[in-house]
Amino acid sequence: MSTIISVSKLRKSYGAFEAVKGISFDVQEGEIFGLLGPNGAGKSTTLEIMETLRPKTSGQVIIAGFDLDRQPDEIKKIIGVQLQTSGFYPGLNLLELVEMFAGLYNRQVDGRELLQKVNLQDKAKAKYKELSGGQKQRFSIATTLINQPRIIFLDEPTTGLDPQARRNLWQLVKNIRSQGTTVIITTHYMDEAEVLCDRVAIMDNGNIIAIDSPDQLIDQLVATGFERVREVKKANLEDVFIQLTGHAFRED
Repeated sequence: MSTIISVSKLRKSYGAFEAVKGISFDVQEGEIFGLLGPNGAGKSTTLEIMETLRPKTSGQVIIAGFDLDRQPDEIKKIIGVQLQTSGFYPGLNLLELVEMFAGLYNRQVDGRELLQKVNLQDKAKAKYKELSGGQKQRFSIATTLINQPRIIFLDEPTTGLDPQARRNLWQLVKNIRSQGTTVIITTHYMDEAEVLCDRVAIMDNGNIIAIDSPDQLIDQLVATGFERVREVKKANLEDVFIQLTGHAFRED
């Protein structure tokens, strides 16, 4: 795989406070790359800088060969950014919203085909405010695909969703990656990162303190002699919940 994002010595300061402290990392084309860390670690700031939404203090960011300092408009053309719920007009139906966003991108988009990709074809005429939490998140991801981006950025896409909705969204993200799109994701759910991400960067206090595949990071911890106090079972309570209540999409 080739490098599609290269971040070098990235810093972001707010007066005397340094939110991002000279971090460097690369993202390979076609991978799902996770930015993990506690609140205040600097991951959302890093994400917003790459999305061209927040200016950096210093350092270099190259995305698909475009320099963030000199070619931000070119970067905007090839990325998709997940909007939060406040970014949508609640009284418009989904087809109307798709048409509006397509106009912003100056694109011709088959709205029903796009909604089918996120399993919302039956909600085409439903108003955004009428959707469940999982449906809103799936639609939000659908809007990132309107401009056929090479890279999409997802900021905590499954927060607040029930187990079925979370796993359905995981499958959607995997499907998007299978079509060649690079995915950058932040999440507070470590099981989510373990399932989805090819590699993760763990941030704390503005620094990257570890970067590798989830399996390699786990193996490195085990090699230090770490053992869980509780026996690791072959399934967990979420698996029980899903098995008993079903994997299918369920509307609230």
